[in-house]
Amino acid sequence: MNKFRTRLTVIFIIMIGLSVTAAGILAAKLQENTYIQAQRENMERELHLIVSTFDWVASGTDEELIRLYNERISQLKQSADARITVIRADGRVLGDSDHDPLTMDNHLDREEVQEAIRSGSGHSIRYSDTLGHNMLYVVIASDASDQPFGYIRMARDLSVVESSLRKLWLFLGGGLAVLFLLAGVISYRLAHNMTRPLEKIIRVAQQISHRDARSRVTVTRNDEIGMLGRAINTMADSLQRQVHRIQENESRLKSVLDNMPSGVMMADLSGKIVLLNRAVEDILGFAAEELRGTVYTEAKLPFELKQMIRECLETHDPIHDEMIVYFPEERILEANISPMARNDEEWSGILIVLHNMTAVRRLERMRSEFVANVSHELKTPVAAVKGFAETLLAGAMDDKETAKSFLQIIYDESERLNRLIGDILELSKIESRRIPLQFSPIEMEHFVEQTVHVVSAEADKRGIRLESSVPPNLFLEADEDRLRQIMINLLSNGINYTPEGGRVRIDVEPVEQEEGPESYERVRITISDTGIGIPKKDLPRIFERFYRVDKARSRSSGGTGLGLSIVKHLVELHKGTISVESDAGLGSRFTIELPVIHDS
Repeated sequence: MNKFRTRLTVIFIIMIGLSVTAAGILAAKLQENTYIQAQRENMERELHLIVSTFDWVASGTDEELIRLYNERISQLKQSADARITVIRADGRVLGDSDHDPLTMDNHLDREEVQEAIRSGSGHSIRYSDTLGHNMLYVVIASDASDQPFGYIRMARDLSVVESSLRKLWLFLGGGLAVLFLLAGVISYRLAHNMTRPLEKIIRVAQQISHRDARSRVTVTRNDEIGMLGRAINTMADSLQRQVHRIQENESRLKSVLDNMPSGVMMADLSGKIVLLNRAVEDILGFAAEELRGTVYTEAKLPFELKQMIRECLETHDPIHDEMIVYFPEERILEANISPMARNDEEWSGILIVLHNMTAVRRLERMRSEFVANVSHELKTPVAAVKGFAETLLAGAMDDKETAKSFLQIIYDESERLNRLIGDILELSKIESRRIPLQFSPIEMEHFVEQTVHVVSAEADKRGIRLESSVPPNLFLEADEDRLRQIMINLLSNGINYTPEGGRVRIDVEPVEQEEGPESYERVRITISDTGIGIPKKDLPRIFERFYRVDKARSRSSGGTGLGLSIVKHLVELHKGTISVESDAGLGSRFTIELPVIHDS
């Protein structure tokens, strides 16, 4: 901008200088022409006066005429203060106030003489070799006839005019120097006043170009620069709104992409990965920095996925398929690859969407296994009932002891069938959350005493000792019936899988917090036994439906294989957690942690 200001100042100075110089030259020329014109007119008047005063027509020899005319013009020279020359019509000089006519050339070809021949008077300005400076020559005919005797010429020195012109030029030069100085100062101020708001506008424009859309021009003028400033501000306002809208849309898009459970990748026509979200990192097990900006053939992608990307890039057809990946763990992925187009003809790349189908497929397998298990579990008691009923119908009714034994088996199997159907319906209700929980404060010491009393008869029959440890005045907010169902299921399992003479124990305690021993937010319930325990390999699956560690013993004890699954779902409905620890042959320990207070 400083260079622009300097150039603008120089342009102003040059324009002013040229204008003033042109005006000075014009004034000097005008003054010169005016002076010469006035001098010429005066000289013509003087010549006419001279012609009218004397009779210039004379006869005689050239020598006689020269003497005559020299005498006359020598008298006129003093009064006219000018050089006077008498020229005959043929150009011969007959008299001159300053030179000997005999030594002078013929003057017929002189410019002023030729003009006088044509119009009766003439003038010219030329350098005089005799006098050494410019002279003004004025000539008129000596009489008014068509064939004049000759011409009278008057010449005056122009050195006075030239001296005046030199003084004018000196004055003009000094004036121009002063004017240039003033013009420089004024031009600089004008340029500064013009460029300073432009500097501000340019600075704001540069800030806007560097994504600072908040910059504005301070407008204090109503001229074109002020209009430009207002236009810049209007553009900045519009740009800021557009940038804000784009940032909002970009933020929304980024938020959507980052929070999508599905992995999203985008690749351009060259196969370079240009976009991916966080889910891709979780699904494929690689950081975004390792994938973004790399060509898919060089990226750490599963081989099957690379093949599908290559096919889509070549054919521009959408691809939908599933694949199994083994890193970072074994997973089933569903890949949807679609080509993207800017318009109907120009392709811009491909979009890759990955879904982790592992949990879905596991759920489908669990459902399939559940249906198979339900069918199997229902078929066993039904087959027993049908078989013994057929035996009775075939004639076993006649043997009362046998008939009674068969009827007892039929009754036991129907009871087992009834319990199985009941547990299936109960589990279905719990999983679908169709059981509303009625939360109320429960005093745990009294509650545990009542629960132990419910299973004490069965424990006594098996010779198993029940123990409990509950601190007084410990309250828990829960659904009393569902909490009792949880504990009875766990106690019954402990009793069923503990040999005679063993022990089943309940421990209830608050989970103390850092604030102090009197402040707690959760209650821990631990039910342990000294039974046969659970092998390590079976621990991850014991909460699955119909999963049994010892299938033969479970069936003989009347278990349905759904008790622990029901317990787990009921604990989760109470916003709690359940875990199990066990050593084969040493017993098991189930730990439940429940919140003391539930949010309404």
